[in-house]
Amino acid sequence: MNNPEIYPRGSLLFAPMEGVTDPAYRSAIQKLYPEWDYLCTDFLRVPTQGHYTQSKLLKHFGEKLFDSQVHKQKTGYQILTSYRAQTQQTVEKLQDLGMRHLDLNLGCPSKKVNAHLGGAYLLAHPEILREIIQTIRQNFKGNFTVKMRTGYKDTDLFLYLIKMFEDEGVEAITIHGRTRDQLYKGVADWEPIKQAVQTVSIPIIGNGDLWSVDDIMEMFKQTQCHAVMLGRGAMKTPWLAQLYQRFKNSPGQLNEVYLLEERKKSLQDYFETLEEEYSAIDVNSDAILKRFKSLSRHLFDDFDEPEQTRSTFLRSRTLDHFKEHLCHLH
Repeated sequence: MNNPEIYPRGSLLFAPMEGVTDPAYRSAIQKLYPEWDYLCTDFLRVPTQGHYTQSKLLKHFGEKLFDSQVHKQKTGYQILTSYRAQTQQTVEKLQDLGMRHLDLNLGCPSKKVNAHLGGAYLLAHPEILREIIQTIRQNFKGNFTVKMRTGYKDTDLFLYLIKMFEDEGVEAITIHGRTRDQLYKGVADWEPIKQAVQTVSIPIIGNGDLWSVDDIMEMFKQTQCHAVMLGRGAMKTPWLAQLYQRFKNSPGQLNEVYLLEERKKSLQDYFETLEEEYSAIDVNSDAILKRFKSLSRHLFDDFDEPEQTRSTFLRSRTLDHFKEHLCHLH
């Protein structure tokens, strides 16, 4: 395929995350932090029986967002599939909808997903995976990328897999520097990302343990990757792309006091805009509160007493109570 480059060199990508990057969330991120160069839907699980309607597929992206040229141009559509799933029918419908970018999830470490022979499980079964890749490529004319880990139990097949992806027409590969069995333990290994850059000619996107402006700069420097994708780091600091654009040429100006004050100020805007987006689609206050609590895992890590601060928010009984705690941060 001779598609235009999906991500300009040096791009910062907000990772697809299950239960997080739904249409309302992505809309809020784009409003607040347009410095993110690219976003992605959370994964859509391709069914093994039956078929999704086009309206169901469009709803997953967000109908209003699909009508927005900005969102359509800078959002990937991620699917999670398996050998038995209705991959061809689903991809054909996404093609008919005019979806411009499809990403295949090969990194999900979830026991449930892998028990159903999807996600990172496929990395240990390259011939099955090749058939899935071929099915997608033959039925989708837009940009096609994959997001993977370095392997399932080990990295023995890593170089074989990335070469296979390139040979089968995959146009970019995002690599999380851990195997499936490592989950999120230890420190991500960026060496395979560097190896991939040196092995294939398609863009490689580095992912894993990117928490700060310095981490992003170091990933680019160490691996020479084309772009970077942030997952947990983006959840901890959703405004990190903004900080990166502001300080990438002078990171020494960033200090802990400044970052903490920036965090306190930004959290107010973050939750306020999220509330607006979820209220606009008639999500009730109890459900919004539940979502806010689920987003709070890493947000308070840099506070003087992170566990106590996080606990205060998690004990909120109402949405108003949660917002009162936000006001007291200043």
